[in-house]
Amino acid sequence: MSQIRDTNNWPGMVDRSQVGSNELMTSAHLCPNQLVSEVASIAVGVGPLSFEDVVAVARSGALIEISPESLDEIRASRAIIEGLADDVEPHYGVSTGFGALATKHIAPDMRAQLQRSLVRSHAAGSGPEVEREVIRALMLLRLSTLATGRTGVREETATAYAAMLNAGITPVVHEYGSLGCSGDLAPLAHCALALMGEGPVRDASGVLGSAEAALIAAGIAPIKLREKEGLALINGTDGMLGMLVLAITDLRNLLKVADLTAAMSVEGLLGTDSVFAADLQALRPHPGQAASAANLRRILAGSPIRASHDNEGCTRVQDAYSLRCAPQVAGAARDTVDHAASVAAWELAAAIDNPVITLDGRVESNGNFHGAPVAYALDFLAIVAADVASMSERRTDRFLDVARSNGLNAFLADDPGVDSGHMIAQYTAAGIVSEMKRLAAPASVDSIPSSAMQEDHVSMGWSGARKLRRSVDGLTRVLAVELLTAARGLQLRAPLQPAAATGAVISALRQVTEGPGIDRFLAPEIEATVQFVAGGGAVRAVEAVTGPLD
Repeated sequence: MSQIRDTNNWPGMVDRSQVGSNELMTSAHLCPNQLVSEVASIAVGVGPLSFEDVVAVARSGALIEISPESLDEIRASRAIIEGLADDVEPHYGVSTGFGALATKHIAPDMRAQLQRSLVRSHAAGSGPEVEREVIRALMLLRLSTLATGRTGVREETATAYAAMLNAGITPVVHEYGSLGCSGDLAPLAHCALALMGEGPVRDASGVLGSAEAALIAAGIAPIKLREKEGLALINGTDGMLGMLVLAITDLRNLLKVADLTAAMSVEGLLGTDSVFAADLQALRPHPGQAASAANLRRILAGSPIRASHDNEGCTRVQDAYSLRCAPQVAGAARDTVDHAASVAAWELAAAIDNPVITLDGRVESNGNFHGAPVAYALDFLAIVAADVASMSERRTDRFLDVARSNGLNAFLADDPGVDSGHMIAQYTAAGIVSEMKRLAAPASVDSIPSSAMQEDHVSMGWSGARKLRRSVDGLTRVLAVELLTAARGLQLRAPLQPAAATGAVISALRQVTEGPGIDRFLAPEIEATVQFVAGGGAVRAVEAVTGPLD
C-alpha cells in the first residue's frame, strides 16, 4: 500500500499508512496513490452515470465535464431559488433552519451565513481517513445530482466541484459521522467544506494540506455559498452508493475467481465435474447457478487429472458439499449481486436532495434521502461475501487433511513434521472468515434516532458500506489462500497434469510465487497472490484459455 505523506501536522489527523485494520486493501489500493487519468473524460449530465464511469473517476482519475444541457438545467433551477429569496412564505433550506430547527425563519441577510454554518457544523466526522477512491466516488455522485438541475445550486458551485475532482483534490473524510439518513451528511459536509476553502485535503500526490492552499494552487476560487447550496451539497446517499458500486465491481471479479478456485480444488482433490452438467443444473433454473456451473465445466475441460480417476477403480460416490455445491452457492451470490446492481442502477438515476426542485418548478420537501434501499443491498452483499468465503476456506482445509486430500502429503508439506506446509495459511483464512461472519450482521436494522427526534429512523447505510468493504477485502484474501493452496496441491499431483485452464493460472501465479518445496516465509506469497487475484491476474490467465467467463 502506498504511503501517504504528511507534510503538515494537521490537528487530529491520522497518517493513513498507520491506520492498520481500518485501512482496507481492495483492488484499488494496490495502485499508486497518484491518480493518473487513463480513460477519456466522463460527461456528467442530467442522466445517470454508469458503473464504469464511477470506477473510472474513483480509481483511474478520469477527468469529468458537465454537459451543456446540465448547465442549462442548473441555471434554470437556480433562478427558481433566487425567485424565492423575498417570498414571505417559508421555504425549507432557503429561508428556514434545518432538521429540528426547520421552523425558524432566517432573515435574508443571514442566509449565506446559514449555509456556511450548516456545512461547518455538519463536517463533524471522526476516526481514520476514508479511502481516496471512496471520496472521489462520493464527490462524483453528488456532482451528478447537482447536474440534474433539481437542487438549485449555482453554475459556479457545480463547476468548482468538478474542478476539485479534476485537480485530484481529495477532502479528508472520516470513518464515522454518517447515519445514512438525510444522506451521508458528515462525509459530504467535509467535501463541501473544502469547496469553501476550509479544512484539510490531500492533493493529487496524497500530500496533506489546507483546502485553501490546494484550491489556489489549482486555480480554483473558493465558493461562497448562497441560499440552498450548503444543503444541496450534503443531502444525498452518495457515499454509500459509491461504495456499493465499487463493491459490486470487485465482487463480479471475485465470483469468477471463486469459480476458478473451486474448479482447482475439485481437480486437485480428485473430485468429479459430472455434477456440474448443464442438464443437472437446469433442474434448478437459477441464472447465477447456471453461469457458475458453466464456468466450472469450461475451466475443468480436458483435465488429465480428472481423467486419471474416471474409472471403475474410483470408489467415491459423491464429493463433499464444498466441492459439489459450489455453483449453487456462487450462483446464488451472483444473483444477489445482480439484484444489488439493479438497486445501484436505480439510485444512479436518482436526483436526491431535500427540498428538491421538480420538473415543473415546484420546491418540495421529500424523503428520498433515506438510505434504506442502498443499505439493504449493502447488508445483503456482506452475507454473500461471508458465505462464499466460508465455502472457499472449507475447500482449502480439505487439501491439508490426509484423511480427505486423497493421497497428498499432510498440510501439503514437503516433509511433514519437519515442514508445516500451508497449515497456518488455513488459520489465516479461518480467522478472516470468522470476522466476515461478524460483519455479515446487518447494519440496516440498527436505527438510532437523531436531531431531537426529527430524524427518528435512519438507515445506517454508510456503516453497512464500510463493513462491506472489509468483507470484500476478506473474500479477496480467502480466495487467494485457496488459489495458492490448490495450485500447490495440483502441482503435487505430478506427473499428472492439470487442465489447460488451471495450468495457465498456475503458470501465471508462479511468476510471483514459488512452487512446492521446503517451508519458507509464506506471508509475502499470500500477499502476492492477493494482488494477483485483486488485480485481475487470475481471471485474465484463465480466460486466455476458456474465453470470457460468465
